Amino acid sequence: MAGLYIHIPFCKQKCHYCNFFSVASQKYREAVFDALLDEMDLQKSYLKNETLETIYFGGGTPSLYSPAQIEKLITKAALIFGINAKAEITLEANPDDINASWLRALKATKVNRLSIGIQSFRESDLKYLHRSHNAEKALEVINLSRDFGFDNLSIDLIYGIPGLNNEAWIDNLNIFAALKISHLSAYALTVEAGTALDLFIKKGKYQPVSSSLAAEHFDLLMQVMEEHGYEHYEISNFARPGHYARHNTAYWQQKSYLGIGPSAHSYNQQSRQWNVSAIKPYLEGIEKGQLDFEKEMLSEHQKFNEYVMTSLRTMWGMDLQKIEQTFGATARQKIEGALTDHISRGHLETHGSIVRLTNSGKHFADGIAADLFIED
Repeated sequence: MAGLYIHIPFCKQKCHYCNFFSVASQKYREAVFDALLDEMDLQKSYLKNETLETIYFGGGTPSLYSPAQIEKLITKAALIFGINAKAEITLEANPDDINASWLRALKATKVNRLSIGIQSFRESDLKYLHRSHNAEKALEVINLSRDFGFDNLSIDLIYGIPGLNNEAWIDNLNIFAALKISHLSAYALTVEAGTALDLFIKKGKYQPVSSSLAAEHFDLLMQVMEEHGYEHYEISNFARPGHYARHNTAYWQQKSYLGIGPSAHSYNQQSRQWNVSAIKPYLEGIEKGQLDFEKEMLSEHQKFNEYVMTSLRTMWGMDLQKIEQTFGATARQKIEGALTDHISRGHLETHGSIVRLTNSGKHFADGIAADLFIED
C-alpha cells in the first residue's frame, strides 16, 4: 500500500507566517490542474504497482478547486494506480471556502476526510496570522461540515502566537474538545526567513514570537489533550483512539508515497525526489513530458537516520530490535550507547526494545534524534 500527495499551490492570500510553496495569483490554476492529471501518467511506474491506501490534497488551498475537479483527480489516480476500497482521502480546506453548496458537491465525491485550517478560535490571533476567515466562521464550518456527513474531521491550531496567553490557549483547546473533533494538528508559530511575518517583526510592526511562550503552550497542549482523552501519537498530532491520520502516519512509518504538483516530494525507501518549486518550470516540464525534479539516493546511514527521526516522533517509538534486523548489531550497539545520557535526563524511556520520548523529551525531539544519527 502507498500514498499519493497532490499539492495545490494556489491561495486567495498568503498568510504572514506561511513558507510552503504557494502563490496568491490564480493565473495558472487551470493549467496546473491539467498538468496534475498529466503528471500522474508520467509517474505511473513510481509506486511499482502498489495500490493507493491514502490520498491527501494539500497546499496552498486545495478547496480552491471545485469538487468536480477534485473528483476528476481522484478518478485519474484510481485509473493509474488503483485505490483501496477503504482508502482515506483527505482534502485540506480553508473555512472561507466552505459553504452548504460546496459541501453538498464534495459529499458526492470520494473525499471522506476534511482537514480544516482553523488556526485559532480567537479573532485577534486570526488577524495577527492574516487569515481570511473570522472566529465565527471557524465554528460555523465545523458544524456545517458535520451536517453534510463529514464526521472524520481534523483541524489545525497554532500556538505561541504573541498575545495568546496561557488561559486563552487553554480556551482554544477546550473549544476544540467540546466540539468532539476526532483529530488535531497543533503547531508552534515559527518565523521563517523571507515570510511577511519575518519582515514585519524586523520592522517592529509585529510583536516578536517567544520560544518560551511556545514551550509553555506545548506543555499545556499535552496536558489538556490527555485530560480530554486524546492520544499524542506524533509530536504535532493528537487523535481519538483509532482516528490517526493514516496518510501522515504512513510518512512516519516510512511507507512509499508519490507527490505530484509543484514542490511535491516523493519517497520509495531507496530515494527521495522533489518537484521544482515554481509554476512555469513545472508546467514546461510536464508539457515536454520531462518532469523538472531533483533526486537523492539514500545511503544506508541516511536510511538509518530517517528511521530514528521519524519513529521517535511517534507514540510507537523506535524499535531497537528492528534496527538490529535492518541495519545490523553494530548499529544497535552504537545507538544504545548514545541513549544513556538522554534516558538519565528523563527525555527518553525504554519499554523492552522500544524507545520513546517522554513529554519533557518531546521539547527536544529533533536534537535528540540528531544526537543518535550515524555520520556517513
